[in-house]
Amino acid sequence: MTEDLFGGLLEPPGVAAAGNAAPLAAATPTDAAGAKPSRGKSVLAPPPDPALLALAERLPAGLHLGTSSWSYGGWNGLVYQGEYTDSLLSRKGLAAYSQHPLLRAAGIDRGFYAPIPLADYLAYAAQVPAHFRFLVKAPASVCDPWLRTSEGAGRLANASFLDAGIAARDFVAPATTGLGAKCGPLLFQLSPLGPMATDSAGFLSRLDAFLGALPALDATTTPHACYAVELRDAALLTPRFIKLLRARGVRFCLSARERMPPAERQLPAQALMDEGAPGPLVLRWMLHAGFAYEQAESRYAPFDRLIDEDPHTRAVIAEQVVRTLRAGQPAYVIVSNKAEGSAPLTCVRLAEAIAERLEAS
Repeated sequence: MTEDLFGGLLEPPGVAAAGNAAPLAAATPTDAAGAKPSRGKSVLAPPPDPALLALAERLPAGLHLGTSSWSYGGWNGLVYQGEYTDSLLSRKGLAAYSQHPLLRAAGIDRGFYAPIPLADYLAYAAQVPAHFRFLVKAPASVCDPWLRTSEGAGRLANASFLDAGIAARDFVAPATTGLGAKCGPLLFQLSPLGPMATDSAGFLSRLDAFLGALPALDATTTPHACYAVELRDAALLTPRFIKLLRARGVRFCLSARERMPPAERQLPAQALMDEGAPGPLVLRWMLHAGFAYEQAESRYAPFDRLIDEDPHTRAVIAEQVVRTLRAGQPAYVIVSNKAEGSAPLTCVRLAEAIAERLEAS
């Protein structure tokens, strides 16, 4: 085992058995009169929930909790009031989404598949209040070393991989210009590197050059923006990788997902990231342990209830969030439907855990 790895991260992550927690009751997709809501050109939010409003009051402004994307028709009664197409929610759902007392952030995932036009970023920012933050994913054109087949297999080397000029033009400039003060982390989620991961020194040298060539972020127009990197190759999560990020002023994105060790096994990396100079927490809870993405998608759709609760991961995340907030730094936590079955309900459980820990201290 390589000497400088964090706690043996080369060992394959354990596969936990999926739980069978009793699901929460899902909201019935009908209006007050019992009739099926009509599809319209605007999106409505449910009436304010006093319990959620009270819970939100217990959380500091520095906590930006949200979901990975927001266009899910199954969230009727949880985030939206009525049945809407995913297309309409994608374009116009953010105004209703941001009225949820706990959802103070959202992940813009679509940018991974193709660059997002400036006009779309402007439209997103116009739908949410000033305290809201976005975590934005960079395009695969600069984050994936391979040009892939429709089945996801790497076919040819991607000549644009880690090209800072393309990243600045297609991602950084439109995202920061369009989102402005509502721009949070700008995330480079690196796809599995394949053979490239075996040459860690060569890869880290290339990553260092890329990060050093990215444009500086303007603190006057985007005061909350930061660069972050997420790995999909556990063997690369080493002290050298973290120290490289620190030297470049870039944040490590802790990700609870497939191919990476469990969240608690990544905490030493986060501790080294913050050693001597704490910074924002960037964390994404993407997938329940023991499932492939497609399995979770099939098992949890339409994402209206918790099916496989994971109190252990929830507790690990809550503890790290509290450590970050106590250090006076913001915490950006993005949750997927594939974590427990319903991202909005996971956010509620996570908010409760965070509030309890803050109050206990």
